[in-house]
Amino acid sequence: MVRSRPKIILSAAMTIDGKIASKSGDSKLSSKKDKIRVHKLRSKTDAILIGKNTLLRDDPLLTVRYHKGKNPIRIILDSKGEIPPNSKIIKTCKKIPTIIAVSQNISQKNLNRLKKLPLQIIFAGTKRISIQKLLKILFKQKIQTILLEGGSKTNWEFISKGFVDEIIITIAPIVVGGQTSTSLVGGEGFLNMQKSKKFKLKNISKFKNEFVVHYSKL
Repeated sequence: MVRSRPKIILSAAMTIDGKIASKSGDSKLSSKKDKIRVHKLRSKTDAILIGKNTLLRDDPLLTVRYHKGKNPIRIILDSKGEIPPNSKIIKTCKKIPTIIAVSQNISQKNLNRLKKLPLQIIFAGTKRISIQKLLKILFKQKIQTILLEGGSKTNWEFISKGFVDEIIITIAPIVVGGQTSTSLVGGEGFLNMQKSKKFKLKNISKFKNEFVVHYSKL
């Protein structure tokens, strides 16, 4: 089968009860050793992708810092182009290749602001971003592997459409609870188990009190 889109690897750290952030938005789960592993993985991919909500919550750099290697291209899903000008992504876009994926729903004001910056703007969709269209555009730009480090909403968008090829999850020895705490995957959810996406276990690694679980698409 000839691939027509990049390979997507979903990467995340979650608690024993499946949360990637507490109800206050605190998402600091990874140990130093796990950060090294994740940054090594980042250095081996062409791009790293998050949604706007993750950017607003964490204000990440999305670079390789705990391991020697190249920085991946940073891709932000931001339908209306509302990324804050004081975000770390915007402040460093001159040094690190950055793509802002928007829809036709972006205001002229926001578009003009982004056009002044040394980054690439990709239109993918009308009212909201079409993940399928975006992946086709990225693949044509020679981006073959993408590390998905999104929040629950973005993770659902990719998983529900069958775009996630591998899942690498660190299970931290923490139980946070809370009905409003953020789960690994949100969205509508599948109606039943039969319709859900299936994965097979590839590998399990243990780091002191943490487990790293690696799955691939069936």
